[in-house]
Amino acid sequence: MGFDIARARRPGLMRRLAALLYDLILLFGMLLLAATLVVIPYVALSGAQEPLAGWPLLWFQLYLIGVIYLFFAYFWVHGGQTLGMRAWRFRLLRDDGEPLTTADAGRRLLWSTLVPAPLGLFWIPFDKEGLAPHDRLSHTRPVLLQRDRK
Repeated sequence: MGFDIARARRPGLMRRLAALLYDLILLFGMLLLAATLVVIPYVALSGAQEPLAGWPLLWFQLYLIGVIYLFFAYFWVHGGQTLGMRAWRFRLLRDDGEPLTTADAGRRLLWSTLVPAPLGLFWIPFDKEGLAPHDRLSHTRPVLLQRDRK
């Protein structure tokens, strides 16, 4: 049996926005590195004046989407927390209290894109359980972690 999701406290709007900002800064760095690893060799080998156009541009965009998915999916599946969530002491679980699978992570990322996460987060104060639309639609729940007692 998993975590008791019904009794868990939810992180508030400000905590979730802070974690998202932290994660977006990290993701920006990862995307910059990922882009550099492709664009510099492409330009050097092809001698192209336009770095990417046509099919190479489409493949590059799909590659960056893959990097974004891997960033979030890795952290959500391995421990239920991105680095921003860890800093702000909350994690993600499924509705049944179990850890997320790769399919759960993909569903959550898809719903976070279709209902843009920053906008969806502003629904939290109005939801009786403190959930964003992408939480409900992906059947995942953020839960607040207890402070370590010394």
